[in-house]
Amino acid sequence: MTIATKLKNYLQQRDVKYKLVTHPHSEYSMGTAEKAHVPGDSLAKGVLVKDDDGYLLVVLPADYHIELDSLHKLLGQEVAMMGEATLGEVFTDCELGAVPPIGMAYGIKTIWDPKSSLGTQDEVFFEAGDHLSLVRMNGVQFHELMAPAERGEFTHHI
Repeated sequence: MTIATKLKNYLQQRDVKYKLVTHPHSEYSMGTAEKAHVPGDSLAKGVLVKDDDGYLLVVLPADYHIELDSLHKLLGQEVAMMGEATLGEVFTDCELGAVPPIGMAYGIKTIWDPKSSLGTQDEVFFEAGDHLSLVRMNGVQFHELMAPAERGEFTHHI
């Protein structure tokens, strides 16, 4: 059970209470939710995109999709999804694809959709930086962590 160093330091600096939850290896967020026995609407995932200003981490529940047109309109510019090679360069202390949704810990501008199910959860889970561990915290603390992030409506439930 491990947690990425930058994420751990960021959470400690903010005195965030959390627990690590282990689960069988999984590669995709909905697979992680199923294997960890966590509802998909309470598992926050981070998707790295790039716009004219640089990288942007988009945060949404595992059982939601990004509406790219809505995100483009919200940002006023086009965005491109980043592949695993870029993830490895940006999230150097994480396994490929195990991106924590707390972009601020990595100095990355972050945006989330609080109107999605993440805005109403008592507990929120997210990748700890590997494919075997999740961070579990209460919804209030997750909201506090996301306070510096931009907000907007750009997701829909699958």
